[in-house]
Amino acid sequence: MGEDEHKIAGRLNGEQIEPDKPDNMLLRLLYMILIAIMISLAQTVLGVATLVQFVVMLVNNNEPNKRLADFGTDLGIWVAKAARFQTAASNVKPWPWSELD
Repeated sequence: MGEDEHKIAGRLNGEQIEPDKPDNMLLRLLYMILIAIMISLAQTVLGVATLVQFVVMLVNNNEPNKRLADFGTDLGIWVAKAARFQTAASNVKPWPWSELD
């Protein structure tokens, strides 16, 4: 595993501080609805970023924009953490309720 892959794996699967007690079910439902909306928005942002990166690569002789690629990685990690909360694999809510990284 390369250094970048190891770093990403740590961000995705690294130690997260679980809350002392889980939210009550009604509050969890509210968070789940809000996070579902945020995931939908993230899909739109990903689509736009994909299109922009494609145009950048067309103009720059197949060379991607590093900052945009890193943003895509961050967005993917956020979606993965959100999905873990949505499916109750974790009680840690994603950003903005916890640290982004």
